[in-house]
Amino acid sequence: MFTDYIHLMNLQIGFPSDKKKKIIWMDCGIHAREWISVAFCQWFIRELLEHHNSNKIIHKALENIDFYIVPVLNIDGFVYSWTTDRLWRKSRSPHNNGTCFGVDLNRNFDSNWCTIGASSNCSTITFCGTGPASEPEVYAVQQLLSRLKSDILCFLTMHSYGQLILLPYGYTQNASVNHEEKLSVGEMAAARLAQIHGKTYRVGSASHILYFNSGSSRDWATDIGIPFPYTFELRDNGTYGFVLPEDQIKPTCEETTAAILSIIEYLNEKHFNSASTIFSINLWINMSFSVLIGTYYSLF
Repeated sequence: MFTDYIHLMNLQIGFPSDKKKKIIWMDCGIHAREWISVAFCQWFIRELLEHHNSNKIIHKALENIDFYIVPVLNIDGFVYSWTTDRLWRKSRSPHNNGTCFGVDLNRNFDSNWCTIGASSNCSTITFCGTGPASEPEVYAVQQLLSRLKSDILCFLTMHSYGQLILLPYGYTQNASVNHEEKLSVGEMAAARLAQIHGKTYRVGSASHILYFNSGSSRDWATDIGIPFPYTFELRDNGTYGFVLPEDQIKPTCEETTAAILSIIEYLNEKHFNSASTIFSINLWINMSFSVLIGTYYSLF
């Protein structure tokens, strides 16, 4: 039985507006040990806050788009990776009467749940849970995004490692809707990233360039009709793996920001192609919380 409650935070960032705006979703830290992803979310939030009146791409996006950013999706697992086990991957929910702990939250989404590349054994690192969206973190995200899906242009979930930009699907090698467009946008993002520090990222469907897996958040986002869903696997290629040295945090965040801005620039041009004039405007930030551990709540 849980005696401590941990909150999941979402930041909603945008310019004040009376019009209905589109949405870009970003989450980090769905896997506890992938610390660089959490660092990137914090970095990107700062980019929005500090450069919303100076960066043309950011400014134009914020006129039409709200960013929904969850800096640490797997908060209890993330804390555990700091206090107890640096390489812990899963959440910390108890199973089998407390004999094993945690679910791989990126195998728990309701998208061909537990059919391939996932395990029903709770002692494994890819344990898919007791059912689709059985975990409160996943349930909360699905509830929120299902309500907002008609307004979401892009779904970004940040991971490490491998230097990859992954498209759907993970559970099949069949191409998803608008695959070629997604691939082209991903390749542009990888090219922009490489210009910053020379790092090369491969781009393609997860089942083609990484491995098969079911129940991923990216594939679920695709299934509900979000047109541009991507998984970023950040540095490195395996020399350090999950334990990326501190001196690589800044360059990783710099190059990843360039890649994300490339995607945003494409969305700006595709959906909001009128000219934008930069002028000083105050940013609107909404922080929302949901108790997660021990019970199910709708997020935000």
